[in-house]
Amino acid sequence: MISSTRGIRIDRVRFVSELKRRNMTQNRLTELSGVSRATLSSVSGGKSVSSDTAQKIADALQLPLEKLLERSDF
Repeated sequence: MISSTRGIRIDRVRFVSELKRRNMTQNRLTELSGVSRATLSSVSGGKSVSSDTAQKIADALQLPLEKLLERSDF
């Protein structure tokens, strides 16, 4: 289980690839996930997020969280 207090990093290449594969904009992902557009921009720039936020993004993309994480985070 991933700790909710530690910042984790979503792999930005996988993140962008998944958005493109789904023909989804960050604005649409904001609507589906409840995560702010600013936070999604941070994710695409390589910034860490809480595990709760990462899970919301993974859920909205219908992927297991582990598929989005940078390798060093799991």
